[in-house]
Amino acid sequence: MALITPLTDIRCALGEGPLWDAPRSRLFWVDSLKGRLFSRSESGIERTWQLPSMLGSLCVIDASRVILALQSGLHEFNLTTETLTLIHDPEPNQPKTRLNDGKTDRQGQFLFASMGIKDRTQGWGGLYRLKHDLTVEQLLSDVIVGNGPCFSPMGDTLYFSDGRGVMNRYDYDPDGPLSPPQSFFDARALGLACDGATVDAQGNIWTAFIGSGAIGCIEPSGELKQTVKMPIPLPSSVMFGGPDLEALFVTSISDSGNRRDHQPQSGLIFKVEQLCASGVIEAPFGTQT
Repeated sequence: MALITPLTDIRCALGEGPLWDAPRSRLFWVDSLKGRLFSRSESGIERTWQLPSMLGSLCVIDASRVILALQSGLHEFNLTTETLTLIHDPEPNQPKTRLNDGKTDRQGQFLFASMGIKDRTQGWGGLYRLKHDLTVEQLLSDVIVGNGPCFSPMGDTLYFSDGRGVMNRYDYDPDGPLSPPQSFFDARALGLACDGATVDAQGNIWTAFIGSGAIGCIEPSGELKQTVKMPIPLPSSVMFGGPDLEALFVTSISDSGNRRDHQPQSGLIFKVEQLCASGVIEAPFGTQT
């Protein structure tokens, strides 16, 4: 049976984007709605940074620098000096959207998605790739809510949900376009909805079933292998971490503006242990010289 404990008493409105920085044994996560970035070391030291706009996700460059997917575009953020440097805004003339979930591919390029902030009637957003030379290319358009990009252990498969209730699978070339989408997991058929996701070392996909109070493990075949009931109804994203990558960190929502829950633990980040699974180290973003 899984062991589930709150990691900290920090309560988020819209907890998202957990990321384990393996070389430094620290966990990052964000409060997307309030534009806050958090980190926690293995020894329990916590830090908080306030950003000027909504914050979807991040990737690590090195010990003092990260890339943030803010509503105003991609920025490099220095954790020490707290300075922001704009890299690229992929949707500068689209006030209906903000940047949301993101993940590095196995080559250290950052894939990040956008989403409609309030208007979900059509796909205002897209999926983008920040390349090593800091140029940005669009991989997908017509995205309603870009959730859970994650890669198979070898990096040749991308999983991604565009807000239409189906997690798709794509053949992935780090230097080329995506293949046509292949339907991988139809959450709607089970009365579920997938939010943030990650992949374990065996190639299983772990995802937060937003609104169902559970997280799930999906086999590479697309079959639902396991569900784990959480103590809150709105889990939002997942990431393996810890010394052996055997803990699954799960963020949650108390008030996203669209979804609300008033339970005392809603909005906390949880540590889930005893899952008999381990994760894959996420590549840092690497700028070629």
